[in-house]
Amino acid sequence: MERRQRGVSAGLLLLLYQISQVGFHNIPSVTLGVLVLNIFLFLYPVRPLSEVCLSVNEAVHRRNWQRLLLAPFHHADDWHLYYNMISMLWKGIMLERKLKSIWFAYIIAVFSLLIGVVYMVLELLLVIILDDPSYEMNCGVGFSGVLFALKVLNNHYNPGRVSSVLGLPISSKYACWVELVAIHLISPG
Repeated sequence: MERRQRGVSAGLLLLLYQISQVGFHNIPSVTLGVLVLNIFLFLYPVRPLSEVCLSVNEAVHRRNWQRLLLAPFHHADDWHLYYNMISMLWKGIMLERKLKSIWFAYIIAVFSLLIGVVYMVLELLLVIILDDPSYEMNCGVGFSGVLFALKVLNNHYNPGRVSSVLGLPISSKYACWVELVAIHLISPG
């Protein structure tokens, strides 16, 4: 896990600017809370990234289960934080208004835990299928998995829309999957 720079940076400044353009009064409470928590933990991380990232080796073999709670809310760098929180801002505004704050908070909490569990199961399957124990060492942080799950949920509640992925119009029900592949190809780490 690479070490990231702490403090105010271009990605963080741009994120704060974008949030101010939307207006704090226009951001529902749970969405705003998630944004604030992620920004706070970026500026003042609980531990170094190497001690909060989620991997099969750390969480399962060493029984360091707290990583399931910490990994989603820590980010590798300011641009990782920026892209995730801009996505959270828009998805949160749409979904929290539709689902109401208590239900949305519950969904965020459940997705935050389940995404880590799914990540570890997939890594274990790769170890077994490919007979490659290095997958147990892959260590990840960030809110991207939760955002992907929110996008699927948003597509469920808003069917029939068309999204643009890399400039191509794609039905929203497939766009999240195309985006996932595109992100992996553009930034495999």
